[in-house]
Amino acid sequence: MKLNIGVIFGGNSTEHEISIISAVQAINNMDKDKYNVIPIYLSKDSKLYYSEDYKKVENFKNLSSAMKMGTEVLLTKKNGELVLIKDSFPFKVIKNIDVIFPILHGYNTEDGTIAGYLEMLGVPYCESDIYASAIGQDKILQKMVLKESGVRVCEYRYFYESDYLKDQEKVLANVMELPFPLIIKPARQGSSVGIGVAHNKEELIAKIEEALEYDEKILVEEVVVDLKELNISVLGDNSSYELSDIEEVYGKDEILSYQDKYMSGAKGASKGMASTGRKIPADIDKNIQKEMEDMALKAAKALNISGVVRIDFMLDKKSNKLYLNELNIIPGSLAFYLWKSKNVEYKELLDRVINIGIKKFQNKNKKLSSFETNVLESFNGTKGVKK
Repeated sequence: MKLNIGVIFGGNSTEHEISIISAVQAINNMDKDKYNVIPIYLSKDSKLYYSEDYKKVENFKNLSSAMKMGTEVLLTKKNGELVLIKDSFPFKVIKNIDVIFPILHGYNTEDGTIAGYLEMLGVPYCESDIYASAIGQDKILQKMVLKESGVRVCEYRYFYESDYLKDQEKVLANVMELPFPLIIKPARQGSSVGIGVAHNKEELIAKIEEALEYDEKILVEEVVVDLKELNISVLGDNSSYELSDIEEVYGKDEILSYQDKYMSGAKGASKGMASTGRKIPADIDKNIQKEMEDMALKAAKALNISGVVRIDFMLDKKSNKLYLNELNIIPGSLAFYLWKSKNVEYKELLDRVINIGIKKFQNKNKKLSSFETNVLESFNGTKGVKK
């Protein structure tokens, strides 16, 4: 009997369109002999829609038309089963769902928001849990965890918008303890959105103000000038992780920009992260490869990731030092292109991620999450409360 896999994508995120591309790629590569794939589109105003027409990316060229094409739905539990129901009377069940596969990128979605909703519903879902997702989205929390775990990251500073508005010069003085050039990032965005490089104080102020348009929490770190950008994917859970090949990625800009990641070499519709210029395997020596693999496994374990992630590294070619840049909890295109040389086709990769999600759900259900006793049975207002 086939499993019904609900794929949620879109969302109130700056990476909305990239999520659509990643999801449609996955939907059309899932094993149709094993799965009935149910596309669930999350609009920018946080409404859910269902349509079989959502399996074609061209149907999203006009997002307003895409919403009209679908049926507005709710995702809920009914008689112990997860269902999609029509969001208007009569509240008819449209589809039963066995497993949810979120393919969402960025703030308000990938950051644990959707994982938390699915945890509350008590349903099986793929990819990492709330904790890994939240830390994975926040570049500053991520660096703190990685440093604590002995993983090398670039020197950095961070601040909140409230600090900057209260005392701009104090914030700038703290940030400029790091040498120029500096890279400025919104702490909780992805896909290089809002990121810029500053070579002096004037540029630093301009880039900070640009980043503040996207987030109230800002990360500033040293730029690795003589840079080689390297990525690796990790698949599995804390009981067993596997590593993909390592890729070297490159772009036309000073940093690997949104344009480089998603639009380079694309004619017509973008192919998501598959559009990026890359070399697989990367041209690195065995010592760097081993160090990168060890750091990737250590990072995956520290965050307790599950499913498939992509981890981005920076190699300083001058010093030959390797730095972990960031983890991508639900990577663009699910990093499928990194697994081909390992003889893992996209269909198999998706199958394994789904099985990891089911296993995670089964393991969690073995643990106690509540007690049978009810302390409220003997509760009598404020009597007996210690003062």
